[in-house]
Amino acid sequence: MNESKNAPILVPEAIAALLDWYAANARDLPWRHTTDPYRIWVSEIMLQQTRVEAVKPYYERFLTAFPTVRDLAATPEEKLLKLWEGLGYYSRARNLQKAARVIVEQYSGKMPADEEKLRKLPGIGDYTAGAIASIAFGIRAPAVDGNVLRVLARVSGSRADIALQETKSDFRNALRAVVPDRAGAFTQAMIELGACVCVPNGEAKCSICPLAPRCVANEKNLTSELPVRSAKKPRRIEEKTVLLIRDGDRTALHKRPEKGLLAGLYEYPNLPGHLLPEELPGIIRQMGFEPLQLTRLEDSKHIFTHIEWHMIAYAVKIAPEFDGYHPTSGFFFVRDDDLRQNYAIPSAFSAYSAYWKKGTNQ
Repeated sequence: MNESKNAPILVPEAIAALLDWYAANARDLPWRHTTDPYRIWVSEIMLQQTRVEAVKPYYERFLTAFPTVRDLAATPEEKLLKLWEGLGYYSRARNLQKAARVIVEQYSGKMPADEEKLRKLPGIGDYTAGAIASIAFGIRAPAVDGNVLRVLARVSGSRADIALQETKSDFRNALRAVVPDRAGAFTQAMIELGACVCVPNGEAKCSICPLAPRCVANEKNLTSELPVRSAKKPRRIEEKTVLLIRDGDRTALHKRPEKGLLAGLYEYPNLPGHLLPEELPGIIRQMGFEPLQLTRLEDSKHIFTHIEWHMIAYAVKIAPEFDGYHPTSGFFFVRDDDLRQNYAIPSAFSAYSAYWKKGTNQ
């Protein structure tokens, strides 16, 4: 990775400059005011694939609802998922709770101050284990996420593919050799540098970078070429027709399977393909409902990691004949207040949640 294979990836002078820069320029973020491992863990999980500004209100609400590991372990899953609603990637919330229960059962409610033990908890990988170990416990452990990979690739001038596990492992080992005693500040400084200066999109801000004097990419004008990342496979596109089936102030929900995408979450009924209005009355009657009115709603698109949903939608007013669970269709009918307070609807359907929240009974 380095021009000299035996040279450290960051020399002491560079680390000192980085820490000085961080002390002067760090963003004021709520999880930076604590060394509580539980709070740091929650923030790291929330920040996975999610913007900092989006996480802030969720972080505060989450810790108000679940101030300790034991509180998180004991809460009903439905309450947890409702609190997570809109943050996406719900498996993160489920793994948080699974790990919390392990911590309660095996570690008396205290997160282990050990990188390897942290890594064995559900939902905690190499990066998160390193981040918690270094920030919360001061352990000299490397934390290598996408931001840090980009910084290290540019500083070292590496053309290794950062999408490969081997490359990530090599960088993690190289960083482990240089983590200083101020491990927590170092981890946060590396992440901050990648997020705010050595940025992924647009031109890197080399003129204000504390590592610029020792950066190969800066010296050789390679910041637009590094890091190297192999092209991702194109996302699979799935077409769906979403049905917002309404009976007065009640909406039909369907629970997804316990495994797979959005596992175990509630959703609005939907069918594969883009269906025409004239196709729907017969389909709705087969579900066991009598449609009174169909209204075409706005189209919507939602992007998952490997899949795109291209959705069209209809509001369907039905004859008010059923209560609660409807066995023919397998749908639940939930009143608006109950739906608003107790059911987590994936953000993929946010355009259609906005429709019933307006209070229309169309």
